[in-house]
Amino acid sequence: MYRLVLYVLGALAAIAAVFGALHILPYDPISLLFSIAILVAISWLTNKIFSDAFHAQTNIESTYITALILALIITPIAPRDLTGISFLIWAAIWATASKYILAANKKHLFNPAAFAVALTALTINQSATWWIGGNSPMMAFVIVGGLLIVRKIRRSDLMLAFFSAAIISILAGSIGENPLVTIEKAALHAPLFFFAFVMLTEPLTTPPTRSKRIAYGAFVGILFAPWVHVGSLYSTPELALLAGNVLAYILSPKAKYILKLKRTENIGDGMYDFVFTKPPLKFDSGQYLEWTLGHGHADNRGNRRYFTIASSPTEPSLRLGIKFYEKPSSFKKKMLELAPGDEIMSGQLAGDFILPRDKKKELVFIAGGIGITPFRSMVKYLSDRGEKRSIVLFYSNKTEDEIAYREIFDEAMRVIGLKTIYALTGTDELPSGDNWHKGRIDGELIRREVPNYRDRIFYISGTHAMVVSTEATLHSMGVPRNQIKTDFFPGFA
Repeated sequence: MYRLVLYVLGALAAIAAVFGALHILPYDPISLLFSIAILVAISWLTNKIFSDAFHAQTNIESTYITALILALIITPIAPRDLTGISFLIWAAIWATASKYILAANKKHLFNPAAFAVALTALTINQSATWWIGGNSPMMAFVIVGGLLIVRKIRRSDLMLAFFSAAIISILAGSIGENPLVTIEKAALHAPLFFFAFVMLTEPLTTPPTRSKRIAYGAFVGILFAPWVHVGSLYSTPELALLAGNVLAYILSPKAKYILKLKRTENIGDGMYDFVFTKPPLKFDSGQYLEWTLGHGHADNRGNRRYFTIASSPTEPSLRLGIKFYEKPSSFKKKMLELAPGDEIMSGQLAGDFILPRDKKKELVFIAGGIGITPFRSMVKYLSDRGEKRSIVLFYSNKTEDEIAYREIFDEAMRVIGLKTIYALTGTDELPSGDNWHKGRIDGELIRREVPNYRDRIFYISGTHAMVVSTEATLHSMGVPRNQIKTDFFPGFA
């Protein structure tokens, strides 16, 4: 997700520079490139100083993203403009420093770019112009890039809540004016889209669950309208976002954790469990964390990943299940090199892929490969509590050797009555027993093993392609959309 945002911002800066050279935009490309260079250099240096002082693992991509955002919302500064240069330096320092100084339990509270431009407006009377959002020639590129980001992180619920609330609030402050003209001005001559797609979606300051994200988006949308004010202090995009960050802090988990590796276990062909010390973290089975593992020469996917917690809340350790392929990323290579006692940072607990509170609901779990991890957590939790629910688990792999956590599901068959069907797609002969299926998990198999499938809630977890195809199969079988839950986090996109 971070790399995509970096690419989008870089592309917008490059397009703006070209448009400036062609006089489509009123900004000198030299000034824009100079501003970017100053912001990147100062942001990098500040991050280096603070990360060393706080002994923190960092994602350098985040630093570059913040610098590019500042470059796209602060009017480009000419090399001879000493006052403007001091503005850039001050903004870059405070944007980066805020991640460390204004943090609770190692989690920063405010969007760094928004905090920096709000502070500079109050202290040195230098404000962001949000020029990238106020120029219609760039609008199409902002929207296309923004939609790519939203598609990647699947935050359409947040966007819908924000845009709806913002439009209503803007119209409420423009009574007597032509509504269509008001909406056109908001869309074409205000930073509406850049603000929403790039800044509002920052994961570390966004609530982790759907209902909270909707509340957060609506709250910021209401404050986004320029007529909103407290006394003589009128709302600006950055102030609206900072107020939303405060709400998100109230609604969201507040900490990052340093975990020590206890051991690594082979759980299947190419699959490993990394067992860590358990932090003081309250989570529901099926939720995920963002994991940060600092390592030199990181590849183009960076040093952060989102992984589901494979362990149950009832277990004394925190488990992370990972599938390794022939050419693993630099992150996964580093994971394999970890020895007992080595550390990794985790935080940003999120996810709505959890068991229903109503214990009478009948469920179907469908997993492919390492997508089994949330179900391992759920099933282990129910087994440890002796909580019986009507659940059928379909688990697809190529061969029997790739089945992970089999002992957990076999135990659950005895303890809580779990029904498990192992589907193998890459073998001609099946093991003995009546809980094996040759081929993919299809509609015929589901109908045969779950006669009352229309009355059940389906949970699907696996690769994006597997989830999409299974969801389509269920739709064709007449399963309502509100009875289908899909596991998604940015690392699976």
